[in-house]
Amino acid sequence: MSPVAIGFVLVAIVLVWQWYEDRSEMGALREEIARRLRDNEADSRDARLVARQAQEAQREAQAKLAQIELKLAESQGQQVALESLFQDLSRGRDEWVLAEIDQILTIASQQLQLAGNTQVALTALQTADARLARSGRPQFSPLRKIFARDIERLKTAPNLDIPGLAVKLDQLIASVETLTLAQDARPQAAAPAREPQGLWERLGAEILGEMRRLIRIQNVERADAALLTPPQMFFLRENLKLRLLNARLALLARDEVTYRSDLKLAASWLGRYFDARSKEVASAAGILKQLDSGGAGLSLPAIGDSLDAVRGYKASRERSGR
Repeated sequence: MSPVAIGFVLVAIVLVWQWYEDRSEMGALREEIARRLRDNEADSRDARLVARQAQEAQREAQAKLAQIELKLAESQGQQVALESLFQDLSRGRDEWVLAEIDQILTIASQQLQLAGNTQVALTALQTADARLARSGRPQFSPLRKIFARDIERLKTAPNLDIPGLAVKLDQLIASVETLTLAQDARPQAAAPAREPQGLWERLGAEILGEMRRLIRIQNVERADAALLTPPQMFFLRENLKLRLLNARLALLARDEVTYRSDLKLAASWLGRYFDARSKEVASAAGILKQLDSGGAGLSLPAIGDSLDAVRGYKASRERSGR
């Protein structure tokens, strides 16, 4: 065989071998590519699965978030409702407290004006102040300051027995009809005379006794003593009653000037027109003196400031609540 042929054969063998090697490598490469494609497909499926799971988890999270937001909104609504209810309850409780205090102070003011009972008014104010203190509301502080001022005034006020003074005046008015006038006073009894002796002496004593019954001579001790006709006596007693009744009304109205003026005028009439030696007249004069001395300080402090403050506070709350 020639060298050329051998060369061709060798070249052919090398080419065949090279082709075989290339083919083997191409097969291995295809297999590797196929394997990688399969792996990529598996990874893609896993990625799609993870993506779907992530989407589902996101949807679940969004649903849970929506539920949480809904519950939060409901909770906020409930909180607002509870706050509104609490405010309503608080407002209602405050209004009830103020209404109770208004009633207490109204009754106390009436007792103070009609009966002059400062102790009842003081107790009522202290009770109202304690009621506000128990509520623990700082907005009640201005009311408590006004209560404190009225409490101090009542503590220093005299405690007058207005009903007792009024009863004495009623008794005095009822006794006017029984008082003896100065012109109706009986003369003092003379010393018993000696028993007459003999017929003529007894006869003279009887004639003198009959004359004394027909004519009475009385010594009027006061130069200004008035002699009244029966109509004048009637009007004197009625006017005295009216003066005493007017003094009673002035007592209940706390009009000290009118009260003392009527008592002094009644005492003047009593001393001028009535018999001072009579026990009834002396007793009436003593009662008038007691009434004049016992009526000092009729102008008692009122609790109108506290009552007006409570009512003004209630009115302002009603206006703000509209």
